[in-house]
Amino acid sequence: MSTLAPLPQPQSPASPSHVLDNAAWAALTGPHAVFAERVGRAARYRTDVSPFTALADPDDPRAWDDLAALLGPGTVAAVSGVQGAPEGWETVRRGEGVQLVDTALRVEEAPDAVRLGPDDVPEILDLIALTEPGPFLPRTVELGTYLGIRHGGRLIAMAGERLRPPGWTEISAVCTHPDHRGRGLATRLVRAIAAGIRGRGDTPFLHASATNVTAIRLYESIGFTLRRRRNFLQVRTPGAAPEQTA
Repeated sequence: MSTLAPLPQPQSPASPSHVLDNAAWAALTGPHAVFAERVGRAARYRTDVSPFTALADPDDPRAWDDLAALLGPGTVAAVSGVQGAPEGWETVRRGEGVQLVDTALRVEEAPDAVRLGPDDVPEILDLIALTEPGPFLPRTVELGTYLGIRHGGRLIAMAGERLRPPGWTEISAVCTHPDHRGRGLATRLVRAIAAGIRGRGDTPFLHASATNVTAIRLYESIGFTLRRRRNFLQVRTPGAAPEQTA
């Protein structure tokens, strides 16, 4: 049986009204409002924090108009949870992901993990570029707790917090240097990040590419349950981008 078969999830029913169905909007208009730029029914993270945008209602043409006003003409941006973009918008890239939620995760601290901060960003970006767990920008580390494990002074594994809709926190940027895989470092860091999330009363969740079967099976094996599939689009706003002046 495929690991992506729909699974029952009584704690987070797949309902249009559930906060995780529009997690980015709930975060940007809630706990992450300090990082938000907003025009009406559209919002985005500051451009050095995260590439993600959000719509109050992806089926509302007015929300797309607000997003175009927020981003400006000819701008590429990431939008999640939408089936497609309106006429006049260009779909640059399309992908499918899965959303998983913590239902039976055992959490515990990782004594050898260190808290990562702004001074660690250059090293973080090097590890992200090598392992490609997803987008990470110079101020992404400010979104929540990021933990790393070092070997010989070098950062070899990390994980942290990204979206934070009310009552939930996304675990993200889970990655391990190829030379140090197979030692359970990612699992240890996920458990440690989850311990902090649970400690403040939130529930951990995460996203993965639908094609990354290895990662999905790992997350399911340690206590996450598949909640739903998610579409991810990279789109370009209508109109031509302003010409750059010398």
